Amino acid sequence: MIDNYREDDEFQQEEDGDTIEIKADPKQTPIRIDKFLMDRVEGNSRSRIQNAIKEGLVTVNSQFIKPNYKIQPGDEVKIVLPGSEYPSEVIPENIPLDIRYEDDDVLIIFKPAGMVVHPGIGNFRGTLVNALTYHFKQMPMMPGNTLQPGLVHRIDKDTSGLLVVAKNEKALYSLAQQFFKHTIHREYLALVWGSPDPPQGTVTINIGRHPHNRTLVTTFPEGDLGRHSITHYRVLEDLYYVSLVSCKLETGRTHQIRVHMQYLGHPIFSDSRYGGDQIVKGTVFSKYRQFVQNALQVCARQALHAKSIGFVHPATGEDMYFDSELPDDMSQVIDKWRSYVQTRKEILDGDDS
Repeated sequence: MIDNYREDDEFQQEEDGDTIEIKADPKQTPIRIDKFLMDRVEGNSRSRIQNAIKEGLVTVNSQFIKPNYKIQPGDEVKIVLPGSEYPSEVIPENIPLDIRYEDDDVLIIFKPAGMVVHPGIGNFRGTLVNALTYHFKQMPMMPGNTLQPGLVHRIDKDTSGLLVVAKNEKALYSLAQQFFKHTIHREYLALVWGSPDPPQGTVTINIGRHPHNRTLVTTFPEGDLGRHSITHYRVLEDLYYVSLVSCKLETGRTHQIRVHMQYLGHPIFSDSRYGGDQIVKGTVFSKYRQFVQNALQVCARQALHAKSIGFVHPATGEDMYFDSELPDDMSQVIDKWRSYVQTRKEILDGDDS
């Protein structure tokens, strides 16, 4: 159902939210944790509480629990509920849009790195949604959320690339269904540290909000925490210290590619949130450190680009496919690594002669 669908490509910056602590009565009858909390935490739906449990925001006796955990007499429960994500209204702003395709039903927009997709805490102005609200007066809304006109997916603020936007309700419903069924084609290009081995594979693992740092997402290899996520990757160019990797999404979770690459031990270059802004592979010599610092300045954000998107047109049924070029900062930093590796190879070959 479209009402329950939520594409998770962008992490929602939230307020610290409320931390609620509850101690179960010594004569408490064992019941499921979600039912227990429903009776004690006002103003929250059961699905919101269940999501909080899956994302590691609920502990019992300082331990993470599964959604089917049954509360016991004397249990000490702590739940963190996020604060408000959105302002009360969207302010239309005359912000230029890089439109790559448009018809009566859909828009394809190239989002530059640094642009937030929709308003949230600390980002009420200057977002893609502010721009859409100004340029297109009658964009359809996702049910239950009147602040995301035409959007069925998102990409992170510092990720560049293509987004599809619906211009009417029929297109919105069709695209949402395609995302829900994982039939949308999405390919990202990432510059990652090191050389993934094997050079082609699939990452399948639960990921969710980090239990101790709510600005991060982490993996949950075991148990029921987090949400199922799948990324197919393939190395396109191995530059020894770094590799250019194609990542195709089967699911679209918060920070999915960034967390999956970190999980493989190959964080995305210049990704300060997941360890990519440190030297992960290479020597400790000062010249190399200086080269890396210079490269980090050239691409001062995670080197991740939403390169292409494909879907079935909601009105015509035609297969649509759109591709985009790498932005300048990623192209430049890749060229710098190519030159560095070539110079290193020439020096080593000269030593062997």
